[in-house]
Amino acid sequence: MSVNEPVFPRHTPACNLSICIVNWNVRDLLCDCLASIYDGGAAGLDFEVIVVDNASQDGSVEALAPAFPQVTWLRNRENVGFTKANNQALAVSRGRYVAFLNPDTVVAPAAFTTMVTELEARPDAGAIGPRLLYADGTPQPSRRRFPTLLTALLESTPLQTLWPANGVLRRYYLADRLDDRPQEVDWLVGACLVARRETLEQIGGFDEQFFMYSEELDWCKRAKDAGWRVLYTPHATVTHYEGSSSGQVVAARQMHFNGSKIHYFYKHHGRIAAEIVRWGLFLQFGWQALVEKGKGLVGHKRTLREERWHAYRRLLRYLVTMSSAHPRQGAGP
Repeated sequence: MSVNEPVFPRHTPACNLSICIVNWNVRDLLCDCLASIYDGGAAGLDFEVIVVDNASQDGSVEALAPAFPQVTWLRNRENVGFTKANNQALAVSRGRYVAFLNPDTVVAPAAFTTMVTELEARPDAGAIGPRLLYADGTPQPSRRRFPTLLTALLESTPLQTLWPANGVLRRYYLADRLDDRPQEVDWLVGACLVARRETLEQIGGFDEQFFMYSEELDWCKRAKDAGWRVLYTPHATVTHYEGSSSGQVVAARQMHFNGSKIHYFYKHHGRIAAEIVRWGLFLQFGWQALVEKGKGLVGHKRTLREERWHAYRRLLRYLVTMSSAHPRQGAGP
């Protein structure tokens, strides 16, 4: 186990479920999230909720702690990242099962109850996730196969914009399987993920080299490698208002997303694979930066083009200076 994967404390569970939420400047969404949990999202379960606030500036704790006194509130003086904050919640959690839940979610009635029941029926399953929905009620893809090098070079890149319906990403997103039936998957988007305590005790918490993004991919990979199954159930639903926290800092989000992608390949596939991903992304985003600069020079939406040019420059500088072994050592945020 890596030193960046903190050991999960071993102690006798004191409740059915611990729900861990990391908040950063989404006070109103967090309020709705907490209300949905206490209004029936975990109906029939003996549960606890732990919120770690990453130095929010919107008065999240001051406004919500009095309204939800049953919540355990942990406050950080700085934004320590999504993974480290979740590990802080893990360290004090007491549940037989542990849910990692984004604050920009609304939990449907009995969603956690359903997932815990399904885990109890499948002792070989290390984690389970629900069907995610967009705000308009349409399904949000959340099931994945493990990424290949081609996946990494296509997902959320300029190439995907040019070739959105490519077969590589359709396979990655499990488009060949219906999402209206239970199934085993490689990994699940971490907006809502319920893990078994024994699995956490065996493989540890989140790897803190992933400041945010790919941490759930890495965790599911480690769980599968240790022999645990990862399940998806459509019988539990959670609405996800995607990107509400990270969307506040677009350039930083790009650096974290791509840095985490590179680090995942370094960790699980080696340095050569990671370097192929790093320089493949550099070439794509370098070309995109030149396109934005050229459009700005000819006067097409000049302000927007300049903003994008500077954001891409920051990303390119980060890709050049980062270490695939330690992505947060680069010239990132």
